[in-house]
Amino acid sequence: MAHYDLEEQEQIDSIKTWWKMYGNLVTGIVVAASLVVVSWQGWTWYQRNQAAKASAIYAVLEQAAAMRDAQKVKVAAGELAEKFGNTSYASLGALVAARQSFEAGDLKTAKTQLTWAAENGKEEIKDLARLRLAAVLLDEKAYDDALKQLDSAHAAAFAARFLELKGDVLAAQGKKSEARSAYKAALDKSEILASRGAAAGRQLLQQKLDSLGEVA
Repeated sequence: MAHYDLEEQEQIDSIKTWWKMYGNLVTGIVVAASLVVVSWQGWTWYQRNQAAKASAIYAVLEQAAAMRDAQKVKVAAGELAEKFGNTSYASLGALVAARQSFEAGDLKTAKTQLTWAAENGKEEIKDLARLRLAAVLLDEKAYDDALKQLDSAHAAAFAARFLELKGDVLAAQGKKSEARSAYKAALDKSEILASRGAAAGRQLLQQKLDSLGEVA
């Protein structure tokens, strides 16, 4: 029994020695890991809370848009951008508000909202905002500004739409050769991404290309 007691004491002494050497380090690591877990849980809760609040405001915005209440839409979109700008609801709200403004003939506000979405939106929302902003600029005959938007980086899935609208801008400028190149490139891209639902779009693209006539 004494033999075992001696072995146990030696083990205890070894543990004590090890703890004196590394105890503070281990404690620090444990505390740091705990802080990371707590911080992550807190951040996750904050994100969910922000998303829930933004979702509620976006629902109000959609309802106001359905009722064509332009002022209420504008206020809701502004609140989303100001308080919940990091959520997707903010950029989606900006797109809805921009459409409402455009239909009301308020192009200045529509451009402001689309510019915000293009600068702050994520992935496809940003690309949609750039396309719609370029279309508004085309209507205003601000061709160079429209081309700047269309020459920006975008997802491959939107390549055909960017090229088609670029062709529209170039055609409006009277640059038939460049417009023809853009339309042909758009047709090539749309063929790569072809689906049954894209048939009508490709037909319209071909009509635009044909309307430019043959190369002189």
